[in-house]
Amino acid sequence: MPALPADPATSPTRAVFGLAWPLTLKAIMLHGIVVIDAYLVSALGEQALAVLGLAAAIAGLLLGVLLSFSNATQIRIAQASGTGDARFLKTALLSGLTINIAACAIGLVLLAAVARPIIDSLAHNPWIAEQALRYLAVFAIVIAAESVHQCLSAYFNGTGDTRLPLYSYVLGVPVNVGVSIAFIHGLFGAPELGVVGAAVGSATAAVLQASFLGLCLWHKTGFYRGVAGWRNGTFAASLRRHLAFAWPIAATFISATAAANVCMLLYAKLDVNAFAAMTLIMPWVQVAGTVGMSWAQATGIIVAQLLGSDRRGETLDRFLSGAWRAAFIAAGLVAVVYLTVIMASPWLYSELHPTTRATLIGFWPILLFLPFPKGSNAICGNTLRAAGETVYVMHIFIWSQWLFRVPVTALLVLFLGVPVFWVFSLLLLEELIKFPAFHARLHRGDWKSASVEA
Repeated sequence: MPALPADPATSPTRAVFGLAWPLTLKAIMLHGIVVIDAYLVSALGEQALAVLGLAAAIAGLLLGVLLSFSNATQIRIAQASGTGDARFLKTALLSGLTINIAACAIGLVLLAAVARPIIDSLAHNPWIAEQALRYLAVFAIVIAAESVHQCLSAYFNGTGDTRLPLYSYVLGVPVNVGVSIAFIHGLFGAPELGVVGAAVGSATAAVLQASFLGLCLWHKTGFYRGVAGWRNGTFAASLRRHLAFAWPIAATFISATAAANVCMLLYAKLDVNAFAAMTLIMPWVQVAGTVGMSWAQATGIIVAQLLGSDRRGETLDRFLSGAWRAAFIAAGLVAVVYLTVIMASPWLYSELHPTTRATLIGFWPILLFLPFPKGSNAICGNTLRAAGETVYVMHIFIWSQWLFRVPVTALLVLFLGVPVFWVFSLLLLEELIKFPAFHARLHRGDWKSASVEA
C-alpha cells in the first residue's frame, strides 16, 4: 500500500491542516491580488474602481476556466498519488497542462473578439471603457502565465506538497505590489498608467510565479522524461480520458465563474456608489472565504488519495468526521474576518464617498451567516468530486446559479431597482438552496465504493 503525502490514519484534523494552511495562504494571496489592486486603485476614485470591476469581471471568466481544469487535474493527480504509479502521475500532469494551454489560446482569441462590444455596452462613460480595454490588453499576459502556473500548482497540491505553490505567491505578491504602485503612480521612472499599472504588476508577478514552479517541477521530476508510456496506452487516448474526467468539474467551475462575472456585469448597472461597494466587498468575500474553501479542498485531496490507495470503510468515515467538525470552526473564523473588515471599512476606504462606506457596513448580517452553509457545501462537493460524482456536483452548481442567482440578480437590478443589500443577499440564499441536495447525496454513502479507474 503506497504511503500517502498526508496520511489521516492518526489525526484527520492534523492531516487536513497540513495541506490546508498552505492552500489557504496561497488562495488568500491569489484573491488578495484583486483586493490589493482595488485598494491601490481606490485612491483614484469611484470611476477608477469601476474600470477595475468591469475589466476584472471579463478577465475572471478566462481565469476561472483555467482554474476549473486545474482543479480537475489536481483531483486526478491526487488519485494517482494514492496509487503510487509514476506513469499515472506523468499522464495526469501533461494531459492537464495540454488542456490548460489550449483553453488559454482559445480564450484569448475570444477575448480579442468580444471584449470591446461588451465593455462599450456596460461602461458608465467612454473613459471607463477605454481604460478597461487597456487593462485587459496587459492582463492577457497574466492569463497566459496562469495557464501554466495553475496546472503546476495542481500537481504539487495533488501530491501533497502544497507549500511550493504558496512559496510562488510569497515570491510574486511583493513584486506585484511594488510594480503596481510604481506604474499606477509613475514612481521610480516608470510611466504613470493609473489603473492599467495594476495590470502591469499582476503580469510581472504571474510570469515570475509560473517560472518558479516550472523550475521546481524540473528539479523534482525532470517532467517525467524517464517514465515510459502513458496511462491509457497513447497520449491521445490518455488526453481523452483526462478530458472525460475533467469536463464536469471544469463545467462546474466555469459555470460558477461565469455566473459570478455575469452578476458582476449586472452590478455595473447599479449606481456608481453601490457598484463601487460591490467591487470592494466581493474580493474580500473570496479572500476570507478561502479559509473554509481550502479546508474543503484539502479534504477532497485526501479523500482522493484514500480512494486511490483503497483505504475505505472506517478510515474514510473517521477522517471525514474529524475534518467536518474542524470545518465549522473554520467557518466561524471566516465570519470574524468578515465582520472585522466591515467594521474597519471607514478607515480602510476613507477616501470614498460616505454612501459607499455606508453600503459596505450594511452587508454585515449576510457576511455573518454565509460561511457556515458555504463551508459545509464545499466539504460535500469536494468529497463527491474525489469519488467521481462530478456530474452530480455539476448539476447542483449549474442549476442553482442559472435558475436562481443570475436571473434573480437581473430581476432585482434591472427591473425592480431594490437596495443593493438584497442583491448581495443572493449569495447566502444560493448556498441554502444547494444545501439539501449536497448533504442528501453524501449521506447516502454509495460514493465510497468508487474506483479511480472508473
